[in-house]
Amino acid sequence: MRLARILDRLVLGLASLIGVVAFVYPFLASTLPQGPTQSAAHAQDAPLLTIIIVVFCLGAIMATRGTGEMNSKTVAILGVLTATNAVIRAIPGPAGFSLVFVLPMLCGYAYGATFGFLLGALSLLASALIGAGVGPWLPYQMLAAGWVGLTSSWLPNMRRRGRIEVLVLGLWGVLWGFIFGAIMNIWFWPYIYQPQQAQMYWQPGMPLQQMLQHYALFYGLTSFWWDVGRAAANALLTWLFGSAVLKLLRRFQDRFHFVVAPIVQE
Repeated sequence: MRLARILDRLVLGLASLIGVVAFVYPFLASTLPQGPTQSAAHAQDAPLLTIIIVVFCLGAIMATRGTGEMNSKTVAILGVLTATNAVIRAIPGPAGFSLVFVLPMLCGYAYGATFGFLLGALSLLASALIGAGVGPWLPYQMLAAGWVGLTSSWLPNMRRRGRIEVLVLGLWGVLWGFIFGAIMNIWFWPYIYQPQQAQMYWQPGMPLQQMLQHYALFYGLTSFWWDVGRAAANALLTWLFGSAVLKLLRRFQDRFHFVVAPIVQE
């Protein structure tokens, strides 16, 4: 079981490391195909990255089953929640308002890093395949949504803190509403450039401090208010439905979760 747990953490770590490299490697390139739109961004490498993420997700499922953290029933509920999250993503809302982040947050918090990462990544993949749109942005959305679920497992267990638990989770959703937008801009930002607005775009060889200043201006002018809608949706939905959803998740966990332990012979 210990080996399986180590393998599970290794799979998640490698997947996240590959994701970080995928986001930042354009900034290390000496030249990039730049233009006024996102059309050149990751057109060649995105399909391969998507396949790699899916393979790591399958590897995480197999490794976690060996620890007892997931069994056939929890894999089944992962499938149900993935399908549910993929469908509710299509519900429209103002600006960046979206329902897709609440379940990964709550499940990552209740069920752990692996479940949260898998739910976030796979539900974005499923929603893309059923109509949300498949494009070079997809693997980056999968990674960022997976990180929403993964990092939610880092929150302390507040099960017996009543309303404080849901309040904190809602604030966590506000934070991720902005972080998700800031991360997702990076997948295309190095590839776009408009000379008349050069102060908000990146160019190869730009110093780090100047790059951060340009990105802050770009984010503030293009993404901030959109992310306000996403952050508000995360908080509102968590405060309204978080307590009931957590109760259901924990009821299922108490009934079907098990831990593999060695037999001690006396």
